[in-house]
Amino acid sequence: MQELAEVGYGRLSIEAVARRAGVGKTAVYRRWDSKLELVLEIVSEVAGQRLPVPDTGTLRGDLTALARSLELALRHPLASQIIPDLLVEAARTPQIADTLLRTLRTHQSDIATTMIGRAVERGEVAADVDAELALDLILGSLYWQLAIMRSKPPKTYVSALVEVVVRGLAGGSSAAADRT
Repeated sequence: MQELAEVGYGRLSIEAVARRAGVGKTAVYRRWDSKLELVLEIVSEVAGQRLPVPDTGTLRGDLTALARSLELALRHPLASQIIPDLLVEAARTPQIADTLLRTLRTHQSDIATTMIGRAVERGEVAADVDAELALDLILGSLYWQLAIMRSKPPKTYVSALVEVVVRGLAGGSSAAADRT
């Protein structure tokens, strides 16, 4: 992770990884056949780490807690170096793109289903709200600000974002939103 953060995927080498790990490069090649396999495993492992699914008792509270967790994760020094580089590399390397998409979407879907399901049970939103679209609104906005734009949004950004999403979800069905 350190080597990937420092030099990026394009300049990453098995030799440098082995040197940093204090092993010979044959030890690295015994586990991974290539730089791509090494990075795919790292991406799967890190991207596959689940954000906690908060249960504060309200959708507003749950979305705020989730957004704050993601904000902290995206601001981590390693993540802030690796994520933008991997997004660029994903455009050139389909295996990286597929791994990122599959891993992130699976975990995001689980979180969305749980959080929106609880909000439906509490009567905060209609049963036909598109859970994944609701979470995309929050997570996508944070990824855009922190990983793509690499900006530091104002301290009020998360609470304002959550407020807009909660109002939108409570105001009516999102089932009409066509995701084609």
